[in-house]
Amino acid sequence: MRKGILIARTASEDTPVEPAGDTEARAPRNRLRPLLNAPGLVTDPAARPVGALGQSLNEFQAKAQRAEEIEQKLAQGQSVVDLDPMLVDPSFVTDRLPNTDDAHQRLVEAIRENGQLIPILVRPHPEKDGHYQVAFGHRRLRAVKELGRQVRAIVRNLSDEELVIAQGQENNEREDLSFIERALFAHHLERKGFSRATITAALSVHKTDLSTMLSIVARIPSALIDAIGPASKTGRRSWMALADALKGKSEIKKAEAAASSDNFNALDSDARFAAIAKALTTPKAIGAPITIKDPKGRQFARAERTSSATVLKIDEKAAPAFGQYLLDKLPELLAAFESERQRTDG
Repeated sequence: MRKGILIARTASEDTPVEPAGDTEARAPRNRLRPLLNAPGLVTDPAARPVGALGQSLNEFQAKAQRAEEIEQKLAQGQSVVDLDPMLVDPSFVTDRLPNTDDAHQRLVEAIRENGQLIPILVRPHPEKDGHYQVAFGHRRLRAVKELGRQVRAIVRNLSDEELVIAQGQENNEREDLSFIERALFAHHLERKGFSRATITAALSVHKTDLSTMLSIVARIPSALIDAIGPASKTGRRSWMALADALKGKSEIKKAEAAASSDNFNALDSDARFAAIAKALTTPKAIGAPITIKDPKGRQFARAERTSSATVLKIDEKAAPAFGQYLLDKLPELLAAFESERQRTDG
């Protein structure tokens, strides 16, 4: 049998429930035969197939008839097929930020040991004959590709709107898509011209929530979002606070500096978010500024204390060379302070 011919089997109990918004089969817009991977393979009764195996015309007609029967089942979401993963392309809308290698390896090992229990949902590719496009199941597809296996899939004739609604609602059901990934998904859909009604249906959110999501993504530079990653434990309020904090160029530069620090990439995604948020936090003042005077009442220094630092300013005109003297003495003063504190604590 040709490699392009796919194997069908009856859906088992682990076949997912149809996504909302895709409740009944729709007539296909074109004459695609996903199981044969060759539209209109048998169109001329007088034409005989040519091949090394020399199959007869009747054999091909029988295969075409069986494919038609399986296609009807697929249109009703009743069958699962095995597809060559190299013929399956991702959705035209990204819904996830790069995941950790550890999470991917866990999925690979789970499929290696137990098989792919949940099929992915695909549609015949609208631009590539014989190819498919994922509605949901991108991570499973990546895992089976790595394992060199066929991918279990349900094939549906879906419009663009139906695909993104299925994609978004499946992610909502799995509850493993972070807030910022959902917000980015909404942002990508809007940029591709989908209506707010389609986007709210895909994400199962109210219009006001959708507006908040889009506002947050619009106010945070995309490079920062990519640097942070999915931040699965960081919710809407934290992202909103970050967007509010990035109110000017100076704040954006602070955030970018934090994202380019030496140990930033070694942190997990939520810790990266926290590091950038901390860089934008304005230290709280501890008391009022302190004016320091000499015995004659002349001001020669001023000190300001916050939750993160103490700043001492020496007036070089009022106390020439004292600033340098103090700098030279600081190590000695620190040693004396620590020694005294140890005696007190002991």
